[in-house]
Amino acid sequence: MLQQQKTYQAKQSGPHFFETKGPNAPKWFVVDAKDQVVGRLATVLARIITGKHKTTYTRHADAGDFVVVLNADKVVFTRTKWDKKLYRDHTGYISGLKTKTAKEMLQRQPTEIIRRAVWGMTNGSSLARHQMKKLKLFTADQHPHAAQNPQPLPAGVKRRTVVAKPIPKK
Repeated sequence: MLQQQKTYQAKQSGPHFFETKGPNAPKWFVVDAKDQVVGRLATVLARIITGKHKTTYTRHADAGDFVVVLNADKVVFTRTKWDKKLYRDHTGYISGLKTKTAKEMLQRQPTEIIRRAVWGMTNGSSLARHQMKKLKLFTADQHPHAAQNPQPLPAGVKRRTVVAKPIPKK
């Protein structure tokens, strides 16, 4: 007779979605987004904030870590996506569709490019909305989370970068 192995099931501890203490408590990581391709960076960030990089990952509980992203305004797209990628919002009124290109979005709200890319790689549930609060985006080299002592990403989590063209200056 075969014996079945037991698996780990993360549980919510108290009012939090995640364990506040112990070995499974969330860690803080820092990522420099300068010259990173948006989609490739977003896959790494989505894996970290949802907790899929941990062995204790459970779908229904928040096992993810916090991520501080620096230089969010210096990300790049491949090929001609600066002009062809569209971000659409709707006001809720008739003919209320608002469309912006990636170049316009970079000028108005540079952190929103990464935020929307990461949100598109989560499952879109109420738990994912809670996990998105763990993503801290900044356009500068400094951040106010020095007290949490964020560490650089481990080598197993990083992806290689692709040389892409930065936004053309006019």
